[in-house]
Amino acid sequence: MANNKSAQKRVLTSEKNRMANRAVRSVIRSTLKKIRSTDKKEVMIAEMPNLFSMLDKAAQGGKAGVTKNSVANYKRKIHKLIASKSA
Repeated sequence: MANNKSAQKRVLTSEKNRMANRAVRSVIRSTLKKIRSTDKKEVMIAEMPNLFSMLDKAAQGGKAGVTKNSVANYKRKIHKLIASKSA
């Protein structure tokens, strides 16, 4: 355990940040799963802005280990998936 007050505070803030990052990652992953598992193009297109918004916010705030390059990769893969689906 931490020996001084600043170290104790750091333990608490680290845990708080860890839980926040975990929540962001969970929402992003569940939305990705929803998009990838459906066969309907309309559902994919409806969920796409929501996912892109979450990814952009996470990258901008440096949350959940999401970088702007990983966001670009996710977006490219989702666009490719949607383009491959028939209407």
